[in-house]
Amino acid sequence: MPRPARLLAAGLLPLLACGVSIAHAQAPLSHGSPQAGTAAKAPAPRPAGPTAPDPAFEAARAAFEARPEAERRAVQDALIWAGNYNSVVTGTFGRRTYEAIGAWQSRGGAAAGAAAGILDDPARAALLAAGEAARKAARFTVAADPATGLVLGVPERLLSKRSRIAGGTRWQSPDGRVTLDTRAYAPGEADLDALHAQAAAATPERKVTYSLKRPDFTVVTGETPTGKFYIRTAAGTAGLRGFTLSYDKGSAREMDRLVIAIANSFVPFPGETAPPPPRPVAATVPDPAAKAPTSSAAPSTGPVAASGIVVGPRRVVAALPASCPAPRIAGEPARILRRDEAAGLALLEGHAPSGAALALAAAPPKPGEGVVVVAAGAEGPTVTTGEIAAGGVLAPLQPGAAGAPVLDRAGRLLGLVARLPAQPRLVAGIVPPLTHPLVGAAALKALLGAEGPVGPAGEGSPLTAGAIAGRVAGAVVALRCGP
Repeated sequence: MPRPARLLAAGLLPLLACGVSIAHAQAPLSHGSPQAGTAAKAPAPRPAGPTAPDPAFEAARAAFEARPEAERRAVQDALIWAGNYNSVVTGTFGRRTYEAIGAWQSRGGAAAGAAAGILDDPARAALLAAGEAARKAARFTVAADPATGLVLGVPERLLSKRSRIAGGTRWQSPDGRVTLDTRAYAPGEADLDALHAQAAAATPERKVTYSLKRPDFTVVTGETPTGKFYIRTAAGTAGLRGFTLSYDKGSAREMDRLVIAIANSFVPFPGETAPPPPRPVAATVPDPAAKAPTSSAAPSTGPVAASGIVVGPRRVVAALPASCPAPRIAGEPARILRRDEAAGLALLEGHAPSGAALALAAAPPKPGEGVVVVAAGAEGPTVTTGEIAAGGVLAPLQPGAAGAPVLDRAGRLLGLVARLPAQPRLVAGIVPPLTHPLVGAAALKALLGAEGPVGPAGEGSPLTAGAIAGRVAGAVVALRCGP
């Protein structure tokens, strides 16, 4: 068995319908870099928490969004190949795009006096040319895979060996240190939840660093003692399709820069129009500060500020930030009934669905115990897996997860996620697992009294993350801050 393939032997070989590996992708590519010259100052990172509008950022956003969508996407793709952008190519402008343009400018990609984050026509042309040069140097070819039907970009300079495998295609480096496998399952042949559960299973020799579950796709990243992997599987009417990219840590310097381009090129079902995903919907990782879509069913006055759980008729408890004195639920104003400043909780009265009753766990969680976090997202509830750690819950959470319920693997409520930073820290376009404070059941009961969740609950059978989210998603609501 080739060496990279052995890295996946612990439960991964049946999952060759997914993936890519992700790590720090901050270093520039060695090909197609702009020549040194007069540099525009790169924008400084925005501090966490509410701040006054940034005129430079807003000017850059206006300039970027004035261009056609195809040009906006091309700029983001070129920034990936230039080694400055490590997020999803969406064509929407956010803090990550702003900082990537500024970083490229600081390497000589701007004329003297150019405004940070804004590309004039010559600078844009130079960036696109640099990106194309790097793409050609890697012989990056985006094409349909005849064995599976999916579309994927392959750096053929590195992955020059190609062969057929069961249900897909394998590309491999001559030394066997990098392997890219595709895989397709016919409808009914495999289950997305089961594949995700297998991929997210940790062992002493296999550490899972990120796990994401949506109804229509899953992503799992991780490491072994000698390698890295990223697994992705997508569901459609034609079944399941995906890819796995595994590589030796010795090749990480080059692969960490290529993996983002591979992931962004992935189209599992070309030509297929996907139906709206059912809820719960697991979080994606867009460019931070990009404008979020709004829903006519749930009017929004801004991004999701926090999550809340329904504890009774028109009663919601949330980890409400102090900067949100006028919270709104489903577009309607909510009234703050009382607060627990020490715990950072607030009990609100406002529009709330009749969510399922949440049962409290009988005992406090133990370090290392697996948990599921169900939070509110811009497009509906999201589900993220994690574990209890010293000081809270270890999981890759978005800012809107503040106040989200944390449940054990039997679906019992352990507490709520405390307040989170306003901006997530991304690594190669992925939110890494971080330890976030946990507001325990005792503080929750002290605030709510008789209005709190039922419980405690006794022993229960372990459930999948999807099953747990399905049970409690109706009790999770998004809070936004209005005027």
